[in-house]
Amino acid sequence: MKIRLLTGCVLFSASVMVHAQSVAKSYKAAIHGNPISPCVFCADPTALEFDGRVYVYGSNDHQQFIANGKKDSNGYGDIKSLVVFSSDDMVNWTFHGTIDVGKVCSSWGWRFAASWAPSVTWRVNDLGQNEFFLYFANSGGSVGMIKASSPVGPWKSPLSKPLIDSNTPGVSPCNWIFDPGVVIDDEGTGWIAFGGGDPNSQGNQLMPGNSRIAKLKKSMTELDGKAVNLPAPYLFEASELNMMNGRYVYTYNTSWSDRNDWNSYAKRGSAPAPSTCSMCYMVTDNPLDPDAWEYKGEYVPNPGNFGFGWGNNHTHLQKFAGNYYLFYHSMVLEQNMKTGASGFRSIGVEKVTVQEDKQLIGKVTMTNNGPQAVHNLNPYILQQAETMATSGGISYEDFKNISKVTYVSSLGNDASSNLQVKMNAGAWTMLRNVDFGSIGARAFTLKASGKGTLEIRLKSVNAQPAATVQFNSTSMEEHNITIDPTLFNGVKSVFFVFTEAENAQFDAWQFTQDDPDGLSVIHKDEQQSEVYGVSGIRQTDRGGKGIYIKNGKKYLRR
Repeated sequence: MKIRLLTGCVLFSASVMVHAQSVAKSYKAAIHGNPISPCVFCADPTALEFDGRVYVYGSNDHQQFIANGKKDSNGYGDIKSLVVFSSDDMVNWTFHGTIDVGKVCSSWGWRFAASWAPSVTWRVNDLGQNEFFLYFANSGGSVGMIKASSPVGPWKSPLSKPLIDSNTPGVSPCNWIFDPGVVIDDEGTGWIAFGGGDPNSQGNQLMPGNSRIAKLKKSMTELDGKAVNLPAPYLFEASELNMMNGRYVYTYNTSWSDRNDWNSYAKRGSAPAPSTCSMCYMVTDNPLDPDAWEYKGEYVPNPGNFGFGWGNNHTHLQKFAGNYYLFYHSMVLEQNMKTGASGFRSIGVEKVTVQEDKQLIGKVTMTNNGPQAVHNLNPYILQQAETMATSGGISYEDFKNISKVTYVSSLGNDASSNLQVKMNAGAWTMLRNVDFGSIGARAFTLKASGKGTLEIRLKSVNAQPAATVQFNSTSMEEHNITIDPTLFNGVKSVFFVFTEAENAQFDAWQFTQDDPDGLSVIHKDEQQSEVYGVSGIRQTDRGGKGIYIKNGKKYLRR
């Protein structure tokens, strides 16, 4: 897996075995669900559901953080990639790396400037193939798009220039041509909304006049006709689109302006004026008719505190596993880190109540807790080291540009690259809701290289080890130990703590369920081969509980 996870603490000499006197500090509590990443600054989330997982994409604020030397304010100009995370339980998140949009769009030449605020959708085309379309703000002056056949790439640019700019019919006057929101409706037609900024030459505070919506051609790479005005009161930025019970739902972030002219808005109904920098929404049956849009109100008031508020937000509403979730960004991670830098955001998520038949979105309060798990994590299938609820002492590094001694990370890689985790003494990762069942686990497999000691701790990162793995190998190998099933049963929080490490790379792990039938001989299935997805994440096409019977022998699934 080409990108490495490096500890954010001091890097030790590879020639010396170091024993950790204490575990590394975490900036996200083990009991908290937010932010989804404990160490990566990212923002402006969008999401999709595919094959039982929710995939989240966002602006790579961390790239700017590193470019700034981990100080000063976020100027956004060096953000030329997007982050990708996924989860199937909403509490443990897998990092898939980043999409190097600048590289993908290199054929644009000077026309490419940055990649902010993505919006993503997907479909099955007429040939039965999956197609994924990702649209992004190319700085503040245009909208670009890339596509793939997988939610994690590899991504390609079907165009040699932005999809939308100031010369696109129907766009001008629009101050900021950015923040796209895309959806494919129930008829299979694509739509894209975009725009933002202070009132344009024809607008005012109530109706800034900068929001646009357009129909997309079947290819999803061209507009089908001109863009039209979308009359969103107090619009500032952060467009997104959803379909709900056959209707189009447009969400956006409001401006800093006063609300003195609210009573002049004829379509306000009984809705009060939205608070500044809040999230509001509108619905319609006919996106291209400005008069058909109905203002529905505010669903995320600005919370007005440093950790969650003050600045503008950007949200995405996503239905997953029968529930609606709202992805957003906050300053919580930055606040916890206390680096002295400012404006570096992190993605969070909350469960939200939605009445689809009435297109009503319930009010959302941002929290540290986040949502409950959709289901428990299965430890008896292969799990990647990049999957975690929180961690201590880790950051991300571009494998291709890594030096022998490095103190910064770049996140300048592609999501189609492989990932592995480099662990130094004291670094750790943690997973929530790991369900060992009533029988419990009797064996553990660590896939790692280098030399070190891994302690498996339960309930707390400072707990006594429930099991210990010592490993020493020059290549990525499996290291197996037996464990006590009476300790590894029920639903637990699991901490992987590397107390000693010398050039240690953590790749994957798996538990084996105890033997209720008394069969004790375990055979390696020589027919089992490692299968890699397009993201470089190892996949397994075998479910179950880690073992199976074939020809009278017991086999261990890997």
